[in-house]
Amino acid sequence: MKYHHPIRRRARASMRFLEAAARPPVWRRKAVVPTYWWDGHPNFGDGLTPWLLPRYGIIPVHRLAGRARLAGVGSIIEFLPTDYTGAIWGSGLIRDVRFSLLHAEVLAVRGPLTRERIGAPPDVPLGDPGLLVSRWLEPSRAPRSKVGLLPHGHHRSAAWTERAMRRLGADARLINVHQSPAKVARQISGCRTIVTSSLHGLVVADSYGIPAIWTTLEPALDGGEFKFHDYEAGVTPGRTRFVDATRVLSDAELDGAWSPPRDHVNSISDTLEAALTSWGRR
Repeated sequence: MKYHHPIRRRARASMRFLEAAARPPVWRRKAVVPTYWWDGHPNFGDGLTPWLLPRYGIIPVHRLAGRARLAGVGSIIEFLPTDYTGAIWGSGLIRDVRFSLLHAEVLAVRGPLTRERIGAPPDVPLGDPGLLVSRWLEPSRAPRSKVGLLPHGHHRSAAWTERAMRRLGADARLINVHQSPAKVARQISGCRTIVTSSLHGLVVADSYGIPAIWTTLEPALDGGEFKFHDYEAGVTPGRTRFVDATRVLSDAELDGAWSPPRDHVNSISDTLEAALTSWGRR
């Protein structure tokens, strides 16, 4: 039975509801919110929305974009109708396009490029909510791998990934993005350096303060590099951790990997939490 089959969707929704309802913040707030996130296939980045929201007292119930009151993590803004009146929390565009959302309540967006392209006010907070993961999940206590390879789902079976694992050997851990957010985050936290073609591999590495590099692989992702540039323009303005795939595994590049300043990441995280908490109390 396929992931998007109605029976499997209902089963996931029931499991999410029960897991969310068991969270103490939910007992106090009792907020059930129709929420939109991409749920077309298993992917830890898309799964961050239903994983994070219960920790802030919100039970998210997945709804089509036009029926949602809240849009969360991911490059999902283009899926929203132009007359959308709900809230946006850390979402981003997937392509470098103009997209009018005159009636939305913009709590935060992923980066300044998205903010400008949707015509949001310049004081709208920036940041990807994936930065909050480390506030809710302790890092792995297992011995750390030297390098964590986290290819996007489209790149897991790519020839580059196979060559990379052969090149790094026992020093490398291949992390599967099709696992749950908690499993992927723990594996990321158990590495000394992350090399990724997945945006949320970069975001979660930043959450834990783990040096990271991002690269692009074939097949090209929808929207190309836009979402990476959007995110980095907010978290590492004026600097990028992009390295061409032909050089990304060199010792010099791996040794030169870095993470954003902790005080900046913490400031972004505080703002994201404040925006959601304020909205959720209304």
